[in-house]
Amino acid sequence: MREFERKQLLERVEREGATLGADIPDEIEVQGETVELHQFVFEIKRRDTVPPGERERVEEAKKNLRRERLQRKQRLEDEAEAADLSFAEGEALVESIIGIDRALEALQSLGPTSIEQEAKAQEAADKKRWMKFLKQALGREDDTGKRGGY
Repeated sequence: MREFERKQLLERVEREGATLGADIPDEIEVQGETVELHQFVFEIKRRDTVPPGERERVEEAKKNLRRERLQRKQRLEDEAEAADLSFAEGEALVESIIGIDRALEALQSLGPTSIEQEAKAQEAADKKRWMKFLKQALGREDDTGKRGGY
């Protein structure tokens, strides 16, 4: 694959909205193991919430998908490794990365996996807003984030 083709494929991976209209692959090899990705995502998404027994499985799947995505993207970023690929192989690699992104988006949109996690996240956000308000009210930080208004 030539350098400009490699850059073109990397741009497709990073393009905002790349997953629009993209399909989740039926099967994908993740960490040396074949996963029926489409079926897994569909099975998890059709439920309103992730059952307690499935939470760990979903989190592990997301972690493995992120790792696999990174490895595939690094193959394209590495000039020497990408040079050994044909443009068609590079396109297939990009399509698989976009498919992984689509699956990750679907799994991320499941929302909080527990009420406790949601409450902790809300409490942390409230504390952060309160501290920012206090710093601004006490004149320790202006709107630009600089201390003392300078």
